[in-house]
Amino acid sequence: MRPRGGQDVRPAEPRTRVNETIRVPQVRLIDDDGSQIGVKARDEALEYAWAKNLDLVEVAPDANPPVCRVMDYGKYRYDQEQKQKLARKHQSTITIKEIKLRPKIDPHDYATKKGHVVRFLRQRDKVKVTIMFRGREMSHPERGRALLERLAEDVSELGVIESAPIQDGRNMVMLLAPVREVPPTKPGANEAPAQSAPPEPEPEPEAPAPAAKKKAAKPKAATVAAAAPEQETTST
Repeated sequence: MRPRGGQDVRPAEPRTRVNETIRVPQVRLIDDDGSQIGVKARDEALEYAWAKNLDLVEVAPDANPPVCRVMDYGKYRYDQEQKQKLARKHQSTITIKEIKLRPKIDPHDYATKKGHVVRFLRQRDKVKVTIMFRGREMSHPERGRALLERLAEDVSELGVIESAPIQDGRNMVMLLAPVREVPPTKPGANEAPAQSAPPEPEPEPEAPAPAAKKKAAKPKAATVAAAAPEQETTST
């Protein structure tokens, strides 16, 4: 098949040459267990690899002669892909967003800008906050610093100050970074103080019982004493 320009289109060879794609006359052969076999002709090395039902893979093409190893190329590629996936999984891409403010910003505009900062921090992005001074505003840099500190305090649950406010010409810059995830509390951790508290004593409500008996006994004695004088009066 020829394109419009009249040039032949050849399929691109793989970066790692395997089996018949190895075109050199001689190779330095390494067995599948890592042992050195020596310099062999390319066809002889291929027959050796195929006799083991394995592949001949060129591992060092720039050597003289090129180094080839006997291996299972399909399994080798699978292992390499798994290592690359694991490496990408542990990599974290850091994106820095920028928000620009004015020292005399309107309260509504400040709330809008703060909402953007919150959204960026929740996306695990860093935020570069820039205060832009104009004209006579340069004579009061403390206003810009106070505004940056206020913003950092408002988003303290999501971000921390990675770079303190620094004056850079007509701008003042502060860098916020997302906070690390707080580990969840263990279940039952809040119940420990309640379990360690001593139980309330139960005998206390029963203590007044004897006193009640004494109080009940006193009226009986009074009735006996009151009945005695009546007998004496009748006898006389």
